[in-house]
Order: sequence, then C-alpha cells, then structure tokens
Amino acid sequence: MAELEIHHEHHESDPLSRTVGILAALIAMLLAIVSIASHRTHTEAVLLKTDANDKWNYYEAQRMKFHDLELGEDILNALPSNADTQKNLARYASDKIKYDQRARKSQSEAEQIEKDSTSIEEKALKFDFAEGLLEISVVMMSMFFISKKKLFPVVGGIAAIIGLVLGAMGFFL
Repeated sequence: MAELEIHHEHHESDPLSRTVGILAALIAMLLAIVSIASHRTHTEAVLLKTDANDKWNYYEAQRMKFHDLELGEDILNALPSNADTQKNLARYASDKIKYDQRARKSQSEAEQIEKDSTSIEEKALKFDFAEGLLEISVVMMSMFFISKKKLFPVVGGIAAIIGLVLGAMGFFL
C-alpha cells in the first residue's frame, strides 16, 4: 500500500492581514445591521405614504359629499319653498358643517403624515449611503488580500468611518 505524505506547512501569521480580516468581518456585520435598518425604514416610509393617501382619499370623499349637499341646496332653492324644503335645507346645512369638519381634520392628518414620511425618507437616505459606503469598505478590505497593498484597507477604513457616521445619523437623528 502506498503511503501518503502529508505536508504540514507552517505559515507565519501576518498581523496586518489578521487585523484587516477582523476589520472586514466587523464592517460586514455593521453592514448587515445598516442594511436591515435601511429596509425597515423604507418600509415604514411606504406605510406612512399609504396612510397619507388613505387620509387624502377620505378628505376627497368628504369634500364630494359637501359638494353634493351644495348641489342639493341649489336644486331645492330653485323649487318652490315648502316646509319639507326648509327642513331639508336645514339638514343639509348641518351635514355640510359635519363634512367640512371631517375634511379639514383628514387634511390636517394627511399633511402631518406626509411631513413624518419625508423625515423618515431622509433617514432612509442616510442608511442607503451608509450601506453603500460600508459595502465599498468591505470590497476594499478584501482587495488587500489579493494585492497586499496597504492603500486598500486605508481607503476601505475611510469609507467605513464615513458609512458609520451616516449610519449613526440615521439611528440617532
């Protein structure tokens, strides 16, 4: 039976490679966190936009009811007046107040939700830029292992720092 020779090669540990590898792993972990935050923030913005659209649709429905009552008033005013006509006009007037108040409330809520949505979209943009810079950082750190040029981890580190600042701004501002 033939013997197999197993060669055990001993590689000296390169401290810079180890450091760059650990940094790349940490940056990749932070990238995952920022990516999740970005996706959740975008989802929140979409949900708020949907809620704002619902409020605007409700506003339009109330305004249409208001307008229908105005048309009803015009028709009743064109007809000869009697007790029923006056009763209907009085009911239309109170209903118009109700629909106008509902419409104004819905409009106010829709405008506030749109402001909130804009703020959240700005937050999501910070996460997007942070995500992109952290991805660039991981790629640059990886390029070091191919080329052994120290420029790659330096550029990657700068991109990571900027990405972390933007990510922190997304979380805390």
